[in-house]
Amino acid sequence: MTTYIIRSITEQDITFLWEMLFESIYTPEGQEPASRDIINNPSISKYVKDWGRDGDMGYIAVNDLGQSLGSITIRYFNKDNKGYGYVNDETPELGMAIRTEYRGRGIGTELLKTLLEQAKMEAINTLSLSVDPNNPAIKLYKRFGFKEVGMEGTSITMIVNL
Repeated sequence: MTTYIIRSITEQDITFLWEMLFESIYTPEGQEPASRDIINNPSISKYVKDWGRDGDMGYIAVNDLGQSLGSITIRYFNKDNKGYGYVNDETPELGMAIRTEYRGRGIGTELLKTLLEQAKMEAINTLSLSVDPNNPAIKLYKRFGFKEVGMEGTSITMIVNL
């Protein structure tokens, strides 16, 4: 069993957020992962670039050795700068990734539970996300009440009402 804590993202975690941004790009089994340079694409880098702006919120799971295991974030986008899971200007978009070797251990569940509780306290009414239909994480999102509301390219857009 992995022992870890969940804490708010600090400025020192931004490098890890970039790493998790790359981890969040779903690669179907048997396919080569994208080049790490993909995170420099403006449509992807917008999820971390200038982290700490108004409305940004997130958490990191850290083990007892101080190693960061995964992250969860929400960030607001607008109609002129849409994210992949954009639904409207009032709904922040969720992003989450867990280091490959720590997946399937409940870390994503705890990160999502923590973020949803805080979002409710911040009076955020809905969250959205974008997920590949073949990504096993879709089961986690559905368990927490996310519902499919559309498709953007090859990914499903989901929302949850808080």
